[in-house]
Amino acid sequence: MRIVVTNCNTTQEMTEEIVRGARAAAGPGTTVTGLTPGWGPESAEGWLDSYLSAAAVLDALRTYDGPPYDAVVMAGFGEHGREGVRELVDAPVVDITEAAAHLACLLGRRYGVVTTLERSCGQIEDSLELAGVGRNCAAVIGTGLGVLELEDAERTEAAFLTAAERARDAGAEVLVLGCAGMTGLQRAVSEKLGVPVVDGVGAAVKLAESLVGLGLRTSRVGGYAQPLPKRRVWGVGAESD
Repeated sequence: MRIVVTNCNTTQEMTEEIVRGARAAAGPGTTVTGLTPGWGPESAEGWLDSYLSAAAVLDALRTYDGPPYDAVVMAGFGEHGREGVRELVDAPVVDITEAAAHLACLLGRRYGVVTTLERSCGQIEDSLELAGVGRNCAAVIGTGLGVLELEDAERTEAAFLTAAERARDAGAEVLVLGCAGMTGLQRAVSEKLGVPVVDGVGAAVKLAESLVGLGLRTSRVGGYAQPLPKRRVWGVGAESD
């Protein structure tokens, strides 16, 4: 089984970190390939970045020429594009935002999300509502750290623990890592916090493996029907389809 994991930004180092986390979660026989958009924001932090990122990820998958894959994991927490990708590709598509939330709902009545900047909180809340898991979310709390600041592991852990206390005070029984760049942090903070901590990348990989193993694919009836045939121009000087 091969899973393609799409980064939502153009930072190759982050793709590599996400892939390491995905491979750690993958079962025997699963190959993980990372895909970095060729254009777009270097980090996705806000509505403008998110919409730009969505188009770039769609374009990267549209022009993908690597080995055939069985599933796509979208590693952008709260970012746009998942519905469009489900129309575009034939393989199952799992978004780390809804994957983490669904697993969190199996572990406790209410969960909390700890993310990066406060400006991303509303966007994440909207994404959770659209996925049908917003009612179980006690809080979405920002750490105040930018996406590209997460490489400082000690600082990230300290900021996460502080924000996690606020989420628990709001009623969260389970915590979710609210950024793909936080992958791996769950091992360091779960024991300290005394609550389960769900990593969206790992959750999405395991759900993708399950869908493929069960022979399930995206429904083409209704909302995720294949795009209508028409001329589309993907950028200045780009090929149309």
